[in-house]
Amino acid sequence: MLVLFHMLYYTRDKHAVNIILEACWNMNLKPILAFVTVTIFLVLILPALLVLPFSGDDKEYVAQKDNPNKQYEPVIAVPEPSIDIAVFRYNANKIETVDLEDYVIGVVASEMPAEFEEEALKAQALTARTYILRQLMYPSDIKLPEGADVTDTVYHQVYRNYEDYKKLWGDDYEWKIAKVKQAVYATSGEILTYNDQPITASFFSTSNGYTVNSEDYWENAFPYLRSVASPWDVNSPRYTKTITISKSDFEKKLGVSLPSGDKIGSVVSRTSGDRIGEVIIGGKSFSGREVRQKLELHSTDFTWQRKGNEITITTKGYGHGVGMSQYGANGMALEGKTYQDIVNYYYQGVKISSIDAYLPGAKKKK
Repeated sequence: MLVLFHMLYYTRDKHAVNIILEACWNMNLKPILAFVTVTIFLVLILPALLVLPFSGDDKEYVAQKDNPNKQYEPVIAVPEPSIDIAVFRYNANKIETVDLEDYVIGVVASEMPAEFEEEALKAQALTARTYILRQLMYPSDIKLPEGADVTDTVYHQVYRNYEDYKKLWGDDYEWKIAKVKQAVYATSGEILTYNDQPITASFFSTSNGYTVNSEDYWENAFPYLRSVASPWDVNSPRYTKTITISKSDFEKKLGVSLPSGDKIGSVVSRTSGDRIGEVIIGGKSFSGREVRQKLELHSTDFTWQRKGNEITITTKGYGHGVGMSQYGANGMALEGKTYQDIVNYYYQGVKISSIDAYLPGAKKKK
């Protein structure tokens, strides 16, 4: 009987169990048969019943508790290749040719955190796809190497390939790239248009609570790039930033001489979105954009305070403020808004259109 018990306990093999039961029955060993039956229940069945409610996969539960994205699995089919993009890889000094959707994946993963909500990532995919289409149709004035359509830098859109992300993300690569692919494939072939033309799909990290009209930062006024409230941005880690700069550096960067005392300058006007439009410093007029660029500030919404030979500057928001706020998009997604809701909120009066009708005006796939 002890031998039978050991066979049951250590093998837990269904075939072995059947042999033992059949032998007991043939030898008319009913007490042993009863013992074996009880043992099977105690050794094999009862433990299974006890752990059944938790057997969805304990490892998966732990991983999801640690990071809910780690078990991310894409469910969208890979779209058919449509057009090639020739990307000049600046550091490698070479041109890399990739399919449109792979290019969009490489941009979305660079421009927006993979931890963001999928609907926000989808909205980012539309901006990336619209941007590159417009670049192909109406190339910018930025000089490019022969044969290149776009660079992989902030002069166009930041782009990395799959090998780059494997190195960058390490153990998180699988779930992050799967999540970004899901968002891009779900919006495959979709772009943003206004009056049947692809828009200038500008975006930035974090607003000060409002976006700004395009003409308040750039020269051109676009009817779809209007100021809207973006209250979700207050949750961004980049919502405020304080830096301290010496008086001498401040004067050197702006080319001014500050008077004695604690005075710095005076605000002449503000833009849409309550940012600095024009300011007088040391008798010279500057736009908020000029001050931001010369002092390398996060935003054109800034305040300052002078104490002795040090100037403390506090900014609200991060980026130019025109178009879609990325943290605003994520905030909307967290509230249950779809990517359609997001893009139609930040880009006024636009339509989500198919890229197919515009491909002949760009270039044919090689």
